[in-house]
Amino acid sequence: MADIALPALPITGGCLCRAVRYSVNSAPIAARQCWCRDCQYFAAGSSTVNVIFNAADVSLTGELKTFVSKAASGNTMTRAFCPSCGTPVTSASSARPELIILRAGTLDHTGSVTPSMNIWISSAPHWAHLDPAIPSTPAQPAPPPAVR
Repeated sequence: MADIALPALPITGGCLCRAVRYSVNSAPIAARQCWCRDCQYFAAGSSTVNVIFNAADVSLTGELKTFVSKAASGNTMTRAFCPSCGTPVTSASSARPELIILRAGTLDHTGSVTPSMNIWISSAPHWAHLDPAIPSTPAQPAPPPAVR
């Protein structure tokens, strides 16, 4: 993806207490800032910045707890977090099981990824700042293509 400047591969990251770590051996497929209500709960009131990768390219170590829910899109979402420090680390959608979402805040080099789209802006609070330089969509956009 042209608008994502990357550190050298592998891309690494993990949770606050470092009990969970990951390594990714490919470039992200997409990076999106999500304002859906579920993400606002997950992010304690703000949006989440989600970086999408092929799941097969991500190696995780450490224990994760999961929470499964039905999203406004109709998809079943499995969100995973560190049981020790509570850091939200991953999400996965039943619609695209070959993809995994990593939270941008868990990247070791958080400045290496910039969202390329705002999604679910119809759910954003009135005080939300939406970058006018990137496209916005009121709800769920078409999923990004899987890249191999």
